[in-house]
Amino acid sequence: MSVEIEVNGIKHKIDAEPETSLLEILRDDLGLTGTKYGCGESQCGACTVLMNGFPIHSCVTQLSDAADSKIVTIEGIEKNGHLHAVQQAFIDEGAMQCGYCVSGMIMAAVGMLNRNPNPNDEEILMRMSGNICRCGSYPRMMAAIKRASRTIRGVK
Repeated sequence: MSVEIEVNGIKHKIDAEPETSLLEILRDDLGLTGTKYGCGESQCGACTVLMNGFPIHSCVTQLSDAADSKIVTIEGIEKNGHLHAVQQAFIDEGAMQCGYCVSGMIMAAVGMLNRNPNPNDEEILMRMSGNICRCGSYPRMMAAIKRASRTIRGVK
């Protein structure tokens, strides 16, 4: 089966079985290894990407479900050599230890801030609940998301 998807602004024609996971296509076929395989069961969020602007777990999203969609991965959010506000905030707040969950966390945060650039603590916790950090960097991640929110809104 041939499926067309747009990844990070580039259209790709993918020849694969329709039930192949989007994660597998991104990593193995397109070489975009920033998106991580964690649990394979949509429980950890390491594989989070944006599909048509919304955060999804790519490990359980079939290629057929991604047909004609616009996918954005961690590799696609920096623009013209400038990190996305969320990426920069994660660096500034030291919001990572081992780094395995970070791309999924960042993508979930980007998706959330795209919909609501000024979330309250409850919304941040709710929207980020599908992502797990085994190192326990949650307080720094919360600070990073709040910093990115301020940056996006132009608030100091």
